[in-house]
Amino acid sequence: MAWWWCWARAAGPRAHRLTVLLEPRRGFRRARPRGYPAVAQFTGTAFGAAAIWQYEALKSRVQTYFEEARADWLDKIRPQKRGDFRKQVNSWWNNLTEGQRTVTGIIAANVFVFCLWRLPGMRRIMFTYFTSDPSSRALCSPMLLSTFSHFSLFHMAANMYVLWSFSSSIVSLLGCEQFIAVYLSAGVVSTFVSYVAKMATGKFEPSLGASGAIMTVLAAVCTKMPEAKLAIIFLPMFTFTAGSALKAIIAFDTAGLALGWRFFDHAAHLGGALFGMWYVTYGHELIWKNREPLVKAWHELRTKNTGKGGGRSN
Repeated sequence: MAWWWCWARAAGPRAHRLTVLLEPRRGFRRARPRGYPAVAQFTGTAFGAAAIWQYEALKSRVQTYFEEARADWLDKIRPQKRGDFRKQVNSWWNNLTEGQRTVTGIIAANVFVFCLWRLPGMRRIMFTYFTSDPSSRALCSPMLLSTFSHFSLFHMAANMYVLWSFSSSIVSLLGCEQFIAVYLSAGVVSTFVSYVAKMATGKFEPSLGASGAIMTVLAAVCTKMPEAKLAIIFLPMFTFTAGSALKAIIAFDTAGLALGWRFFDHAAHLGGALFGMWYVTYGHELIWKNREPLVKAWHELRTKNTGKGGGRSN
């Protein structure tokens, strides 16, 4: 397994480590091609759910503001216990950035799925639903589930490390809810591109891992901050811009796809990178900024249901 580690220092107060993750591929049996109508449906559902989630989150923040203020006041007047583990965890959590808190759930899901791979009785289910292969009898659900699936501990640790490192930048760019929609959609889109490439070449091989979705994160950040200075982590004296690194990544995966290199899923990496570039350039304007009709309809539905359930008090 080959990995390219880089150190990225973005313009601003925070430093980031840029890891270009090259996802391993393993040979499996050939099979017939099949169709993929679920991609548009899933991405639409993901962004719609994210818009509603944002609405509910903003509403919840307003409702809980005074409750949190009261809790803070009570904490000040109550005698404090030394060595309180719960308080230490809360303090650690509160010191995280919004981006780090956002990706914690994603990392936990990846760790859980990694543990499932260690159970011999789960192997058949894991190969069926947690690896993406256009020849599999399960076609749609693995497009998402394989994004959370890693068989190698090093593969998972490296992917989650770069996701954690870039979480603050991408969430400050998109916001928590929009980032989740983009990340999940990126996993499906990159798998779809991998499916198309496998069908076009006739090489039906399963893939797994979050590399496609993380390539979207990297490409989005590099596109928005092209002048950020990057350097190979073990050779920090050699620096280059994020824009140049992104071009090199795309060139490498394009060459790998064209020349038929089979150790990595170059199609998934390329699909993820192109999706990230497209989204921060055009997708945000086309999709996220046009969510108002959905949010308005949801607000009217919530208001109508609240009015019916509330009744009239005397």
